[in-house]
Amino acid sequence: MTIPATRTLEAVLIDMDGTLVDTEDFWWEAESSLLAELGHPIGVEEREIVVGGPMSRVVDHLLTVSGAPLTPAALGDAINERFVELIGQGVPVRAGAKALLVDLAAQGVPTALVSASHRRIIDQVLKTLGGHFFAFTVAGDELERTKPHPDPYLLAAERLGADPSRCVVIEDAPTGVRSGLAAGCHVLAVPSVAAIEPGPRTTVRATLEGVDTDLLRGLLTLQRD
Repeated sequence: MTIPATRTLEAVLIDMDGTLVDTEDFWWEAESSLLAELGHPIGVEEREIVVGGPMSRVVDHLLTVSGAPLTPAALGDAINERFVELIGQGVPVRAGAKALLVDLAAQGVPTALVSASHRRIIDQVLKTLGGHFFAFTVAGDELERTKPHPDPYLLAAERLGADPSRCVVIEDAPTGVRSGLAAGCHVLAVPSVAAIEPGPRTTVRATLEGVDTDLLRGLLTLQRD
């Protein structure tokens, strides 16, 4: 069915790690360095598999490929602790991210941060990003099911009183893209590590540079579900 040529952009729902802030290197360093210290190093080829979380999926995979003698909970806690240490001095913001947040705020577009990261990590990163840009944030450890399930984005749209089909999700990883699409949203993908292919309701750009509210509104125009 052809979507009408004009549709209101009701909300923008944005991922954090790898999308707004360039933290994927920090996550990989935390994961790979811990396993190396345990005597169970992993190859760089695993990086593309674990990008985008959620932590439950990441630790299950890392334990399977490494054989490290840890429980999933122990490894997950250790990775989070190491990551918090690494980002303690701040994190780099991805190109175009701050300008987009400023524009969305100026245009009055409701915006939420939707991450698979835990609450303590989101709160740390917001010191760099600026929490005032978001109506609220959704953390991965506050939901029964996080990405790639649609729950995080459905919850964010509901809290904003928005129709998911009139929301744009901005993501950097295939896991997050699947979550946004499953929620019925349009997705703008800015890949950080793993490749993402364009498709129905999925637009791919190299960076957020040049992305503004008008461009996001245009994603709701003359696309097909």
